[in-house]
Amino acid sequence: MVQAARELLAVRSPLDAELMVSDMVGAWWRRPVRGGDVEQVLGEGLVDYAAKAGTPASLTLLICLAYLGTSRQGAKAEGAALAMMESGVARPGWADRVGAVKHTGCYVSRDAYGDQDTVICTFAYRWNEDQTPRHGQDRHALVMVVDHNMSGMARDAWVSSQVDKLLEQARAETVGNPMLLFEEIEPQQARALLESAMKATKEPKTPPPVSDSYSAYHAFARARLKALPPGRKRPAPLHIEAPYSRERRAMLAAEFLASDAAEHLSDPSAASRCADHIIDYGCEQDFSRPLRVSPTKCETFLLDWLPRKVMLSVAEQEAMPHVLAAWVRFAAHRTGLPETGLKATLDAVWEAIGKFPAAYRDPTSFGLDRPLLERLLPDGDLSALARRAFAFPFLQGTHNGVDLDRLNPADEADRRVLLEIDHGGSLDEEHLAWHEEIATRMWEGDPPQLWEAAQRLLDLGHDRHDVLHVLMEIAERIGDHPDELAAALDDIADIPDEL
Repeated sequence: MVQAARELLAVRSPLDAELMVSDMVGAWWRRPVRGGDVEQVLGEGLVDYAAKAGTPASLTLLICLAYLGTSRQGAKAEGAALAMMESGVARPGWADRVGAVKHTGCYVSRDAYGDQDTVICTFAYRWNEDQTPRHGQDRHALVMVVDHNMSGMARDAWVSSQVDKLLEQARAETVGNPMLLFEEIEPQQARALLESAMKATKEPKTPPPVSDSYSAYHAFARARLKALPPGRKRPAPLHIEAPYSRERRAMLAAEFLASDAAEHLSDPSAASRCADHIIDYGCEQDFSRPLRVSPTKCETFLLDWLPRKVMLSVAEQEAMPHVLAAWVRFAAHRTGLPETGLKATLDAVWEAIGKFPAAYRDPTSFGLDRPLLERLLPDGDLSALARRAFAFPFLQGTHNGVDLDRLNPADEADRRVLLEIDHGGSLDEEHLAWHEEIATRMWEGDPPQLWEAAQRLLDLGHDRHDVLHVLMEIAERIGDHPDELAAALDDIADIPDEL
């Protein structure tokens, strides 16, 4: 990387240099490394190495990293760069202008569904002694795409120097198209939305579904957003409602069931429970927007979220697609979704109906009876089934005269009895308490890394009892430090020989 930085000496503008270094550091974005965080191991390691090199190229790299790096990288790079400049190492004429930008406007292109925001933030470099922005070749736009069907994450990013052409094209696309809106927004809004979107992209443990170019522009975007004025944090779309209380959700469900859109639903009880799931999904997964409907949102709800998260009765399985179609009509009328959008959304729902029976596997088909499922899933969270069954494998039959079918693993007293039976009643009080700690964490899914680590060890062929003891040893060693516990569990790749 320090050798590649020689190319920075040939560029003519700070924008080109910033984009080159952003692309460079994007090579390690979200890459796993042994021995710590990638930004510390590679990012700060690069700063230290460049500082030791002491060349004009490495100085130029440090100047760019002082602006584009993380806060720790930036502080280290700035200190190293100042020391090199004091020692007389030469730097390009544009080096003083790295990051010296002023925002000149923020805009958003939004589809009528609310699926996606394309945010355009324009900037120009400060140029004259009076710090006025210079227009022309140094004017540029940062473009970021925010996907609200994916927890509001940033899915794509790029930079354009054709600012006027970009804005003109965005405005032209809305002419005569009721499904698109383009407007100018406050820079505070743009910053809050994009910072939230970048955070949402960073959070998933699995690689997020971003464009191939996103990593190359990640550092540049992170730095440019700091040039926008901070404002009230709004970790959601630009137009959202206040959070829905349980009472407000119930009222909305009642309004739906009493509407013309729902009059054809033949099973009011199943329809009511299905409506509750639809509203909960919109409130908890879509920034308190249960009335927002779109083809993508409906397909995701029906074919992805429901099969993973919700235990439906047979009646609810049969009713759900029809209730969802009725909800689309109800919600479109309430929100004013154009007729074109309503038709496209209904078409998507009817197409998904054919796939729903295959996507939703009734948990009773796994060989588990309904009463057992109800004990394991009193909250209906289907995603918790595997980890709770792992924590409490003995829930049926009798043991020393105890009817296991009558014990409730959600009850603290019954939970302890089940754990004693699981271990033959031979555990001392302290050891049993740690088994109870792990079982409780498994039941609640806190932290998620606990079950993920258990699955990795089980996949390697380790015995359930050994896996439990490894998890207990880590939890006991780390103590009450959630972040450290999550990190330690993430690092488990196998059971150490000494355990």
